[in-house]
Amino acid sequence: MALSATIYRFGIDLSDMNRHIYERVSLHVALHPSETIERMCARLVAFALSYEEYLEFTKGLSTDDEPDIWKVNYSSEIEHWIEIGKPDAKRLKKALGRSKKVSVFSYGGQDVEQWIESIMKDASVNQKISAFRFDKEPVEQFASLVERTMELGIMIQDDLIHVSFDGNMIEFKLETLMGHL
Repeated sequence: MALSATIYRFGIDLSDMNRHIYERVSLHVALHPSETIERMCARLVAFALSYEEYLEFTKGLSTDDEPDIWKVNYSSEIEHWIEIGKPDAKRLKKALGRSKKVSVFSYGGQDVEQWIESIMKDASVNQKISAFRFDKEPVEQFASLVERTMELGIMIQDDLIHVSFDGNMIEFKLETLMGHL
């Protein structure tokens, strides 16, 4: 019998000072059986950084044809394809062929540097993709405190993301590796 996803519910007061977005967002986020809580937390932060109307989580790890997060328009065209982690060049080329905009959010250390170097070697990929990284420590800290139902405040200003909840505040620093938000 296949394991089912665990559902997390987040109420988010989002304040993106860079883009002047101030929204109340309610999300149901599925933690897939093969996914770590850290990766789910990274997806949540990437969602907040990319937030726009009609942005949504997809089936994610359970399908090869969809990114982790996307925005699809009324004509069923993918406007924004968002990946978490370090997708290979083949997957990125597929994303570029199907979407107007492609963003990648990674978390971690030196292996991200090696990944971005390998992607930058492919001229057809590196000119059209935006790639970002945040450190692994705040992702791990957030994951250690996450609960199935949470109220979060997420404030984005410049390259800093502050996630606050239950008297805790975790600061993420966003590093732009290529492109822009």
